Amino acid sequence: MSAQALAQKLGHNFADAALLKTALTHRSFGSPNNERLEFLGDGALNFVVASALYKRFADLPEGDLSRLRANLVRQDTLHRLALELGVGDCLRLGEGELKSGGSQRPSILADALEALFGAIYLDAGFVAVQAVIARLYLPLFDELRPGQAQKDAKTRLQEWLQGKKKPLPRYQMLETTGAAHEQRFEVACEIDNPPLRTIGHGSSRRIAEQVAADNALKALKA
Repeated sequence: MSAQALAQKLGHNFADAALLKTALTHRSFGSPNNERLEFLGDGALNFVVASALYKRFADLPEGDLSRLRANLVRQDTLHRLALELGVGDCLRLGEGELKSGGSQRPSILADALEALFGAIYLDAGFVAVQAVIARLYLPLFDELRPGQAQKDAKTRLQEWLQGKKKPLPRYQMLETTGAAHEQRFEVACEIDNPPLRTIGHGSSRRIAEQVAADNALKALKA
């Protein structure tokens, strides 16, 4: 995938292509690299997520808001988002990092995604980067259940089945539709005992799997 295709998936058309190139350049490749843009993007991400949580959950105290934000901006979350976007396919890495699998390393992908946020901010301003982050994070915001343990549906389903000594579920990709920057995924969650098959839809395979798992949990508990 090209850098321009990645920009389309993010939903931003760079006026300054050099910013996009720098955001995707790891320090192992040379200079200029994306470290300064990562610093900038980290700040933008934290503020946008904090602002969205503040508006969405008007009654939550500061401690709960901080925990939700920490979960949303941590490396694991950024890594998963970067994988869904295909950021690793566009990275410019030094020979050593390429050979050692740097294009899939969580820290490198998470940093590159933050650098992309920083590049969008410099390219078009705060409103532009806020829109990109808000759209990218909307499915994650919708999954939040304040006051409940912040375990995702797949984990809760697995634990429920394990607790009853039943086989674990299987997930099967059924269909992918839509243009590259607005794809929709359909996934099936299949359980043998009791026999159950549920469907989930989402803007990424991961989200579709989570929806299918949540539907399975609801059906099992009903």
